[in-house]
Amino acid sequence: MDENPLLTATLPEGSKKPLSKRKGTKKNLRGSAGKTKQDTSSQNSTASLPNISIASSEETQLPIADDREVLFKPNAGPQTFFLASSEREVLYGGAAGGGKSYAMLADPLRYMVHPQFSGLLLRHTTEELRELIWKSQELYPKIYPGIKWSERKMQWEAPSGARLWMSYLDRDEDVLRYQGLAFSWIGFDELTQWHTPFPWNYMRSRLRTAAADLPIFMRATTNPGGPGHAWVKKMFIDPSPAGKAFDATDIESGTTLVYPKGHSKEGQALFKRRFIPAMLTDNPYLMQTGDYETMLLSLPEHQRKQLLEGNWDIAEGAAFPEFNRQIHVVEPFHIPSNWTKFRACDYGYGSYSAVVWFAVSPSEQLVVYRELYVSKVLAKDLAHMVMRAEENDGPMRYGVLDSSCWHKRGDTGPSLAEQMIGEGCRWRPSDRSAGSRVAGKNELHRRLQLDPFTEQPRLVITSNCVNTIAQLPIIPLDKRNPEDIDTKAEDHLYDAIRYGVMSRPRSSLFDYNPLHSAGAGMKTADPVFGY
Repeated sequence: MDENPLLTATLPEGSKKPLSKRKGTKKNLRGSAGKTKQDTSSQNSTASLPNISIASSEETQLPIADDREVLFKPNAGPQTFFLASSEREVLYGGAAGGGKSYAMLADPLRYMVHPQFSGLLLRHTTEELRELIWKSQELYPKIYPGIKWSERKMQWEAPSGARLWMSYLDRDEDVLRYQGLAFSWIGFDELTQWHTPFPWNYMRSRLRTAAADLPIFMRATTNPGGPGHAWVKKMFIDPSPAGKAFDATDIESGTTLVYPKGHSKEGQALFKRRFIPAMLTDNPYLMQTGDYETMLLSLPEHQRKQLLEGNWDIAEGAAFPEFNRQIHVVEPFHIPSNWTKFRACDYGYGSYSAVVWFAVSPSEQLVVYRELYVSKVLAKDLAHMVMRAEENDGPMRYGVLDSSCWHKRGDTGPSLAEQMIGEGCRWRPSDRSAGSRVAGKNELHRRLQLDPFTEQPRLVITSNCVNTIAQLPIIPLDKRNPEDIDTKAEDHLYDAIRYGVMSRPRSSLFDYNPLHSAGAGMKTADPVFGY
């Protein structure tokens, strides 16, 4: 908790007593109904909704009487944006010291004057929850005189009857503690502490309200890192630029969540998400002395990038820490027709099939300019998808496919590779000899380094390859063999890139031809049948 915002509340229509006249109240909170662009467009916004208005010195001048005490005033920028967000699911996170904890405690307060409000604020363990409770005990009684804390129930109850439950969710089976309950507001503090998205997805089913003037929201705060870094990144960071609202997607398939066929809203997006990044510099209170910044600067490199810079492309134990989005990601551009082009594929049906397309510049720089990442697709269907994607690419010099696709596995039918080649999508087998995994990882390290002559990386990825950019920087090392990556991680696109960089790509017109050259002992395709 790093800040101070101004909280003001208004009662819903029909309330018997205004907040300012409750017995025993010495100081009152003023009401305001300022709107943002998001407020006016949101399906959840209503004119009668009790709310806490956020005042910013740069945006809204909120008159405050001389006898009113400012208990909490949001910092201009990310903290204000978070408290004013109208999207269904919002993540507020990034660097340490951005004011996430105070923002999380302040957000549900706007609804505490509504008698039907029921909120739930979660931490991973009860020990982690304790600090939030202490801070709420400092803040809440001053804002809502008469609000009561029950240690036995772990719950705040406002004079209006509104309730905010502060609890924990340690294991996946702990979600059953909330089965049958309904909440109009659910918050997860430090979201990356949950290993999987299961708790977040399940608790969404507990989100409902019977009051027409009471919207439903899920809110989360976190820093990069932690056991849930990868899934949080896929859900909130990768789908859209920071600060921009986007239609919620399925993190496995990447498809937009929409109303089903036959529904009155068929095809429309279910709801929107938004990621709001925060930096230490957004919190003037912690930046004044510089002590906290000094402490963050002293951390090891990967922790410093996570906690000081709020960098989501850095993961603890990451195999490729040299990956830098500012250096290795470029905007798509027209690939000259005389550049060598080839593709590489790691096939999977139950998991994912990953195909990446490469172009080789005259300076021998590799450009990954397209990706295809699909699941539950048959080999023949994938072949047609690949050929459709490269219809306008011109000559494709060769394709490299996981050599296990040539294995018969005890049957007499055509192999996966033969099925694809039979459809006209030609491949040659990748190198999977002993030591090829380590050699491929080392080659990718070399490609990610800057060339001392051109001062450019030897491999770049165009920004339309969103899955590759999301996965490559967070692939973890194998703890038992630091010379390789953890094969239990999502590594399909990495394997495809590894096959590609190890295929001896050259920009020369006299490049290796699998039909006429042995190529250093690599298995070649049959010139008649193509496999």
